[in-house]
Amino acid sequence: MSNFLKKVMEYRMSRKAFLGWSAALTSAAAVPTYGLKKIDSKVAAAKLETEGKWVTAACWHNCGGRCLNKALVVDGVVVRQKTDDTHPDSPDFPQQRACHRGRSQRHQVFGADRLKYPMKRKHWEPGGGKKELRGKDEWVRISWDEALDHVAAELKRVKEKHGNKSILGTSRLLNFYGGGLVRWGSSSSGAWGVPQECMTGFFSWAANDRLDWRNAKLIVMWGSNPTRSNLGNPSFNILQAKKAGAKIIIVDPSISPSVKTLADKHIPCRPGTDTALLIGMAYHMIENNLQDQDFLDRCTVGFDKDHMPEGADQKENFKDYVLGTYDGIPKTPEWASEISGTDPKVIREFAQEIATTKPMIFMSSFAPARTYKGQQFCQAFLTVGWMTGNVGKSGAGVWTMNYASNQSYGGKSLVSSGSSGLPPVVNPLFPDATYGPYDGYRWENPTNLEANGMAYCETYDAILNNEYTATAGRGKVSCDIRMIWLVRDGSGYNYLNQSSDIRKGIKAFRKVDAVFTNDIVLSTISKYADIVLPATTEWEKDGKIYQGNPEAIIVASKVSEPIFEARTEEWMDRELAKRLGLNPDEIYPISEKQQLFNSLAGSQVIKKDGINYEPLVTITQKNIKEWGVQGKPQKGKIPLEELVEKGVYQVPRSPDDNFTVIQGEDFVKAPEAHPLETKSGKLEIHCQSLSDKIAEYGLTTIPPIAKYDPPLDGYEDTYKDWKNKVKGEYPFQLVTMHYGRRSHSVFDNVPQLREAYPQDFWMNTRDGKALGLKDGDTVLIKSRYGKCIRPLTLSECMMPGVVSLGEGAWAEIDEKTGIDKAGATNVLCGARLSGQGEEPWNTTIVCVEKYKGEALKPDAEWEQRIIF
Repeated sequence: MSNFLKKVMEYRMSRKAFLGWSAALTSAAAVPTYGLKKIDSKVAAAKLETEGKWVTAACWHNCGGRCLNKALVVDGVVVRQKTDDTHPDSPDFPQQRACHRGRSQRHQVFGADRLKYPMKRKHWEPGGGKKELRGKDEWVRISWDEALDHVAAELKRVKEKHGNKSILGTSRLLNFYGGGLVRWGSSSSGAWGVPQECMTGFFSWAANDRLDWRNAKLIVMWGSNPTRSNLGNPSFNILQAKKAGAKIIIVDPSISPSVKTLADKHIPCRPGTDTALLIGMAYHMIENNLQDQDFLDRCTVGFDKDHMPEGADQKENFKDYVLGTYDGIPKTPEWASEISGTDPKVIREFAQEIATTKPMIFMSSFAPARTYKGQQFCQAFLTVGWMTGNVGKSGAGVWTMNYASNQSYGGKSLVSSGSSGLPPVVNPLFPDATYGPYDGYRWENPTNLEANGMAYCETYDAILNNEYTATAGRGKVSCDIRMIWLVRDGSGYNYLNQSSDIRKGIKAFRKVDAVFTNDIVLSTISKYADIVLPATTEWEKDGKIYQGNPEAIIVASKVSEPIFEARTEEWMDRELAKRLGLNPDEIYPISEKQQLFNSLAGSQVIKKDGINYEPLVTITQKNIKEWGVQGKPQKGKIPLEELVEKGVYQVPRSPDDNFTVIQGEDFVKAPEAHPLETKSGKLEIHCQSLSDKIAEYGLTTIPPIAKYDPPLDGYEDTYKDWKNKVKGEYPFQLVTMHYGRRSHSVFDNVPQLREAYPQDFWMNTRDGKALGLKDGDTVLIKSRYGKCIRPLTLSECMMPGVVSLGEGAWAEIDEKTGIDKAGATNVLCGARLSGQGEEPWNTTIVCVEKYKGEALKPDAEWEQRIIF
């Protein structure tokens, strides 16, 4: 470590001085000769040319981009950032360019609010102490030995007195120590997981290669907003398809940035009513015989009574449901319009266009399935897409994109990292899960009777009521949760802020005996903890490989030494293991350096034939010796030292390469010869296995075909009298969008991003005027679950009756009034049990009024959460 950085870390400063130092490091060059002073920019530039080194820095957050992020390091201090300039930018071979969040990362890593030392809540003691003070107690600085002794002793006490099932959480260490209860469910992908598995055998979880998108004549993007949500290259890639001649239609309750940037046409649809809109479109297609009957007959089951799965009730076919043959309710565009808010004429035109335009890409994001009983949307979307026959052909497809990094890409993985070699550790209390950032995420085995844990949305009720819903028809199971244990591996996992019903979560946190976590800043979950251990960021670790998209990997290196007393999660686990009588070398049999080397050595890249793969990295015996690791020399495409220095390997693309994939081409040509991994071997419009599996979770049920069932807290619930259209107590539907200021909750503490994105509450201009509101007013937003205040922005970009707030703001709840000042959406979104444990954020209803208290200061002027 440089003397300069060492002096900075050891120097005791006031908050004011720390802020000044932080600003100096990030607004001008700070170099050894000049200590902590700002210097002339020309002098700084000259010194940087000779003394600075560009290091590839991790951009590790769950935004989906995984772009190239480089830091200029001078004597251990990051003075500047840049992004990909490793090759000329082009549509075929685009640079992996970082967004404004990634480029602000030095303000996060070296911010004045970084946690510097282990700390304990003043009034915590074994067994809980004054539990009611969690979130408002003072913090006391303690040594690492004190902190680790406290955590180990409490782990032992809780385990010995109450058993491992009284611990909620997971880590490699805890799995070795007997495990804990797991939270399971689905957040990002909403209700998509089980429908994809059962209806398609994960067939529609993949897509055509991005270069083939340029062959589409029409691209429908349902609820998709990559210009805001994905950043990086997705919008750029889709723009290439538009330039090649594709018309783009976006379905969304707002005129989003993607609508403004990419769309030729915008179709408005109320949140949670997409299923009705799709079924109304299906009616027009059936009424006018526009469906691709040949494709439906050969490649699907369940569309009509003549093509039902064996043993199914013929009356349960999709066509007859749409026509109202048996229930007497034709699902006409007029029927759909009353629910969705989409004009019947627009519904018919939309249906006509998707049915008659070929080739067409019919693509959905996850957002419309983040709703109560969201499976019905997934069923309807796939069914209507399949009715067009746009499957298995160039420029065509029906799919939901598999996570943000693949948004607009599709195809096969062209380059990938190898395994770290660190063996997985199974949680004895939840054998289906090994330690990861979201241990029970999209859990697929509800019939496993050995899996102990509850759905995300039932976590707080489980703590407060001492019971949770067990799967496989077991009903309620008693529990006695005494400890919340959250060890994060750099993902920013912050579930008190990011799971539904924060106010109930705080009550639950104030009930248990202990809450332990590690963090880089005092995020919401750490604010309500008892002991918080200061963790290193990814910039302060040995390095890691990130899969940016199917065409690139990014190799991040260590940028700086850990600041103050921050330590890695592995170091924490090893030190705790010693205190718990475990062998650290069994938990971590290989070093972090060896793990990185293994991942590099095992990296593979596709050959020019587009079929086979070869080693990516050339490794010499000298490399192995210099790294101090175990390994064997090998020959690859790029020398190890060059890859690490460059920080990225991207496979060049061209329209005539051999890497293009047409998803499902073989299946569509010969379904019997290339069956899918579904019960019938075909795409299942009628899918009994889906209905059965959702029932096994024990939360809600769905029929085997797409039907519209008004969701809890959906549009119909904005009325106290639906039939006579009399509005109720909560007349507005809330959409919780991804926001430019954050990657979920990460980055919300960065002042520069707070200034750029002020967390306004969006409402239709006419709705606001009807309530006597104007731009800039501070408004009070209330649901049956909580309330918050925010500045108001009125805009015709919002559908009437729909309001919007960016998800992820760090909750700041006034203990006296219960009002959240930050606009944390999960204060408003309630914990409702649905389907496979999906979080139903986008079916939330609220009321809005002018706030009578003091107006809010701009978020950028708020005091940071600076401890010590």
